[in-house]
Amino acid sequence: MPTPLRVLVGALGPGVLPTSATEPPPTGTVLLDLGPEHPSGTGLVELRLWVEHGLVSDATVVVGALHRGVEKLFEVRDYRQVLMLADRHDWQAPYAAELTVALTCEQLLGLEVPPRAVWLRTLLAEHTRLLSHLGFLAWVPFRLGVPSPTAALREVLRLQLQHLTGNRVHPMVNRVGGLAADADAAWLDAERAVLADVRTVADRLGTWLDDPVLRDLTTGTAVLSRELVAAHGVTGPAARAGGLDVDLRTQRPYLAYAELADLLVPSPETSGDAAARLATLVHELRVSADLVEACVERLGSLPGDVAVRLGKVVRLPEGEAYVATEAPLGVSGVFLVSRGDKTPWRLKLRTPSFNHVSALEPLLVGLPVDAIEATLASVGYVVGDLDK
Repeated sequence: MPTPLRVLVGALGPGVLPTSATEPPPTGTVLLDLGPEHPSGTGLVELRLWVEHGLVSDATVVVGALHRGVEKLFEVRDYRQVLMLADRHDWQAPYAAELTVALTCEQLLGLEVPPRAVWLRTLLAEHTRLLSHLGFLAWVPFRLGVPSPTAALREVLRLQLQHLTGNRVHPMVNRVGGLAADADAAWLDAERAVLADVRTVADRLGTWLDDPVLRDLTTGTAVLSRELVAAHGVTGPAARAGGLDVDLRTQRPYLAYAELADLLVPSPETSGDAAARLATLVHELRVSADLVEACVERLGSLPGDVAVRLGKVVRLPEGEAYVATEAPLGVSGVFLVSRGDKTPWRLKLRTPSFNHVSALEPLLVGLPVDAIEATLASVGYVVGDLDK
């Protein structure tokens, strides 16, 4: 007979799920801690599982405890306020969300931003990818019980944001028509300097992924098949780790990515398991570091403004627009309908976290209980991005 198992994901206490098939399967309610830095630490995601002979026979993921009704909040705020609010649903990559909204508004306006703003936006998008990927990869040293280098590096990256925008976590720097702040030569030099640390940490994480403990936990674990990817709309590193060419930066280039295409080297990982997903994140740290460096070089010789002057009140023309960008977790889309007012009539979000968590239910079925932790650690989601 299957037995029920309730797993509460988040930093609520010590992780008590077994990490070896030799340990007895748990019963009742257990707490799963993926580490103090991992984005799952917010909690508020519950797994209701049925376990038989140590394998998950049925899985239901319970979400919605943090639902903020953000799409309705957008509809009663002007476009400047919408950008600030969009910053907050994926708090691992807040810049990415505000960027997508700004690009959608500019598409509806038919507005072209200055070239310097295009390149600085691209730099900040990859800076944000570094911050987000390092957060998810923090599970690796946590599981091995070794000192983590990711926390200190993420703090340096956050301080870089603070020096540019005045805000350490939520930059709130995008505006309709460009950016609210420009980067001077000193900031660009500091940004280039931190890239050496990024590459060093990436090398260390790559070495840890080859540790026998990590290999046993992740190799062959929770393979995301092409059928699951297609059925649930999984994108980003999780899809690319299965060998799928899903990257809007190359398929539908925006910002300055068309000029940076040679640096967007795909991950060599194609097995689609937890090991491949984590290795893809490490690979993309190096790629993003190369992209940031290229942007720094370009900005050093690119004068001009970073914004188009607009009136105090922004009104979009009547119509609708959809823009999708390659956020750190995957495709982030905004569908905007305007009736010509200073507030949107409708603003609908397509968030990668929602699709990734929807894929967890079929992905967990058939897995040993000791594989649950590696599965959740390698399939990226942020609760605010999920309960949008």
